[in-house]
Amino acid sequence: MKIEKTSIPEVILIEPSVFQDDRGYFMETYQHRRYEEIGITCTFVQDNLSTSKKGTLRGLHFQYSNSQAKLVQVLQGEVFDVAVDIRKGSPHCGQWAGAILSDKNNHQLFIPEGFAHGFCVLSDVAIFHYKCSNYYSPESEGGILWCDPQINITWPIKNPILSKKDQGYPTINQIETSKLPEMP
Repeated sequence: MKIEKTSIPEVILIEPSVFQDDRGYFMETYQHRRYEEIGITCTFVQDNLSTSKKGTLRGLHFQYSNSQAKLVQVLQGEVFDVAVDIRKGSPHCGQWAGAILSDKNNHQLFIPEGFAHGFCVLSDVAIFHYKCSNYYSPESEGGILWCDPQINITWPIKNPILSKKDQGYPTINQIETSKLPEMP
């Protein structure tokens, strides 16, 4: 397993070891001890799976309370995945880190608590898997507008397919600061 720090040190790009032969391949997608050795010490309590078609953009999502760390991976297709630091007091607050995740590169992205998360689909279809360190809590669901000019994410698509909810999120400056997580 190889790891690479992103422009935000707490966001980690992971390249699991893949053992391939003429039958196919095998890889460990998660093993607690190995991930703990690279600094991922949270306990994952929920796994989620989504499918999306080309041009779909999901995000930028976070939870006000019950913040979630996520370990994300694409099982089929390709996405551009983004983590935005929204922690008050962080030297990286309002900054983003992104990576291409696909079934070809098998990369994973670790997104710690205190970050908003989103992705856009670059292939015809993408099957997206993510582990979460806390349970989904609808009453603490929050989001940031995907095209917030202050964050200025360089999305690789121009006119994404968005849910009504994702279209209506505020910019980071419009969110009440008491609803943003503190830097630990």
